[in-house]
Amino acid sequence: MLLRLMTYEWRNLSADRTPLWIALFLGLTMAYGTWNGSQWVSFQRETIEAARQEERERLEGLRREIPLVEAGERKVSAFTDPRLPSAVGRGPGARYVVMPPYGLGALAVGQSDLYPYYFKVTTGSKQTFLNNDEIENPVHLLTGRFDASFVLLYLFPLVILACSYNLVSAEKEGGTLALALSQPIALPALTMAKLLPRVGLVISMPVLLSLGLMAAGGGDLRAEGAGIRLALWVAITVAYGLFWFALAVAVNAWGRGSATNAMVLAGLWLLFVVLIPSVLNVAVKAAYPVPSRVEMIQAMRVAGDAATRQGAHLLARYLEDHPEMAPAEKGGAPDFGTLQVAVNEATERAVQPVRDRFDAQVAGQQAMVDRFRFLSPAIVAQAAFNDVAGASAGRYSHFLAQADIYHRQWRDYFVPRILRKEKLAAADVDRFPAFAYREEEWGQVAGRLGVALLGLLLPAGLVAGAGWRWLGRYPIAGS
Repeated sequence: MLLRLMTYEWRNLSADRTPLWIALFLGLTMAYGTWNGSQWVSFQRETIEAARQEERERLEGLRREIPLVEAGERKVSAFTDPRLPSAVGRGPGARYVVMPPYGLGALAVGQSDLYPYYFKVTTGSKQTFLNNDEIENPVHLLTGRFDASFVLLYLFPLVILACSYNLVSAEKEGGTLALALSQPIALPALTMAKLLPRVGLVISMPVLLSLGLMAAGGGDLRAEGAGIRLALWVAITVAYGLFWFALAVAVNAWGRGSATNAMVLAGLWLLFVVLIPSVLNVAVKAAYPVPSRVEMIQAMRVAGDAATRQGAHLLARYLEDHPEMAPAEKGGAPDFGTLQVAVNEATERAVQPVRDRFDAQVAGQQAMVDRFRFLSPAIVAQAAFNDVAGASAGRYSHFLAQADIYHRQWRDYFVPRILRKEKLAAADVDRFPAFAYREEEWGQVAGRLGVALLGLLLPAGLVAGAGWRWLGRYPIAGS
């Protein structure tokens, strides 16, 4: 009986054509969102390749120039001498640390357009390269980019609600509900027969498009863990869709008219997708206000000026703390490079409290979002989509930690040579520390995605269970 009713319902949907047009609209927007996301990933890759090409050309220039200076064929100043570690470490020899876009990055841009994904590391203080950002249109940054995750978060629920707001009410208003229930079938089973074809039609569209677009070249499925992540993307999409279908069933089970159901479901969409995320965003910023970036820049400027005025004193104290770096020859006035080592150290130490406060506030914001995200399935799904696509705050924090380690390695290589007044040879260029990005441990990402999946399936199950119980008390007769 159930299969026969599902077949009949599918024929009705096909004859109506409206659900098919709605599904087509969802498919087109999903395809455009994925294409738009792939354009952003392509831009990132082109930018990274341009940065690496510029780095290769600079280093090759150093290899050519050092022998010429050694042979006396080229005259240079102390500030541009390619043999001096102080000059090379802060400029010509600087290398990039890069967080490449993940293989599924086309599915969700997330906040990857807000976070810098490459830095030029020098012997300067950490703040000098962490605060260098690309110039971007602020309107684009404010509104975000249209991608596949945007379609799923905002448009996907509307399509589901448009297809299911009158599951039961339409039969009642058409006078066919009592006739249908005169057959050997209960209202929950009848609702299931009407629901399943819609679930199959609407949910299969973004799922199949995600798989198809990624397989057709929209993503790099050879990336480590890409197959598992894509499967989790499908699971999150299905769980998110099931929540909205369960919500539609629960509202239908109240026994109100189709117009009332549509208004209630629209209000719930507004609540879960717009209002709760907006209120949580305001609450997070009020509870953990981030220090002004102007304050950070001003602190760097003040600390740098103060350190420069005390350069000789700071250098003496630095060498007392690091006697192993003291030059072999005593006496003589310190040069600019050796003074700059002490100045950078003092500047970084003075600015660190401001950065620590900034990091603590950002961590507090993220912790508060994690704590209250289950109030809205849209927040849960958004975080999960970003994790799958490699555009999450967790991945960026992982990148920053690696950049910090590499910066220390870079300074550990150059600073002793600066203080000992050593000179670089052409062969030393190939010995400069190199950066290689390492992805997060899969267990950390899988743990976050597992919690997100449970955070969608559990409320979907609870709402569906409540709706099924209410269907048992549904008023068959009357308006």
